[in-house]
Amino acid sequence: MSLTSKQRAWLSSQANSLEAIFQVGKSSLTPELVCAIEEAIEKRELIKVSVLKNCANDPREIAGMIAGRTRSEVVKVIGKKIILFRQAKKNTKYDLPGKA
Repeated sequence: MSLTSKQRAWLSSQANSLEAIFQVGKSSLTPELVCAIEEAIEKRELIKVSVLKNCANDPREIAGMIAGRTRSEVVKVIGKKIILFRQAKKNTKYDLPGKA
């Protein structure tokens, strides 16, 4: 599933009120962190991840790796914050605009 720019903008506005529930630090992406993010996306659909200053990797690079490993979409990377989305197969909380 690929998001349109309109859907990304809408999801980004929905994420404004969310707090980052995960932090990527010095050890970057560990298998445990990816597994925890996977579980959170499964339950919440839309999450924020914060990249700490002591992380050597680029936030956009980290966002791409997380999205690939969790089969989610990167909505937006703003500074050191990453917004990720994966729609639930049923009982979704987010009815995307422009969805057929």
